[in-house]
Amino acid sequence: MGFCMQKKIYVVGMFDDGTAATVQKAVAAVAGVTNCVTSCEKSQVLVDFDSESTETAINAAISSCGVEVIG
Repeated sequence: MGFCMQKKIYVVGMFDDGTAATVQKAVAAVAGVTNCVTSCEKSQVLVDFDSESTETAINAAISSCGVEVIG
């Protein structure tokens, strides 16, 4: 089907399910994202996406929710 990557992004500031849902919605709205699962317990966002350039937009979407991307 083309290029597909999965990335686990560790974050700081996603302390509850409400924030996790906000981040999930923001990341899912990024063009090229095919799937997104957030976990406030693990402080991580698991994202499937289809191009290298999407990664910058994903990080920006997470940051826009007031959550810091650490890796």
